[in-house]
Amino acid sequence: MTIHPSAIVDPSAEIAADVVIGPWCTVGPGVSLAPGVHLVSHVVVQQDTRIGDRTVIHPFAVIGGDPQHNGYRGEPVRLEIGHDNSIREHCTFNRGTPQGSGVTRVGSHGLFMTGAHVGHDAVVGDNVVMANQATLGGHARIGDRVFLGGLCAVHQNGRVGQGAIVGGLAAVTRDVIPYGSAWGNHARLHGLNLIGLKRKGYGKDAVRRLLAAFRDLFEGAGVFADRLDRVEADYADLPEIMEIVAFIRADARRPLCLPGE
Repeated sequence: MTIHPSAIVDPSAEIAADVVIGPWCTVGPGVSLAPGVHLVSHVVVQQDTRIGDRTVIHPFAVIGGDPQHNGYRGEPVRLEIGHDNSIREHCTFNRGTPQGSGVTRVGSHGLFMTGAHVGHDAVVGDNVVMANQATLGGHARIGDRVFLGGLCAVHQNGRVGQGAIVGGLAAVTRDVIPYGSAWGNHARLHGLNLIGLKRKGYGKDAVRRLLAAFRDLFEGAGVFADRLDRVEADYADLPEIMEIVAFIRADARRPLCLPGE
């Protein structure tokens, strides 16, 4: 364990043997730092936060801060962060609220660029990239392998399905389907995340079928509910399309990000 003399570490914090805590860091009560965690310098881990193995946090990040919620009265709430994350300068990750789940959860292998914000009770998957100043409102749910462009904002309770990409400056007020590509202010759906699919190893034939299903769902004849039923029946062998169908059906109360709106 390496703790710089200028750092302040609460006696109740659980610090693994090989953690590095750089100059002018503050580690508060109820914090757990797993093996390999590195707080570079001037990092605040406020309280009641668990940070997973080998996560690196850069200067001036505030992790585990109080939720930005008018109803919060100091109740015990938490933040849980997975392993192998890179959290860059000035990021802010807030703990949960009693009105929500009480826990904000961030997955593993994420890259959170300068100024990214994760609001209270949010759930962030694995391999997520949040570019500079990307913002998640409270209770947002972000799937695995999502890319959120710089200065975009996901509205509170918003959902972005796994494998999706959101362009920079987008105001995401409606849910983005898995593997979707959304951009604009307010964000509109402009197709599938073809770059992400190719990087994941999808071949041309697989991409063509996914695009055909996308067109049948969003551009076909008839009302949307009927098209959803037809796509569910016609593309039952495609797990990605079944994930999109399940995503849409999972929360009918939420407005859906659609093409051409």
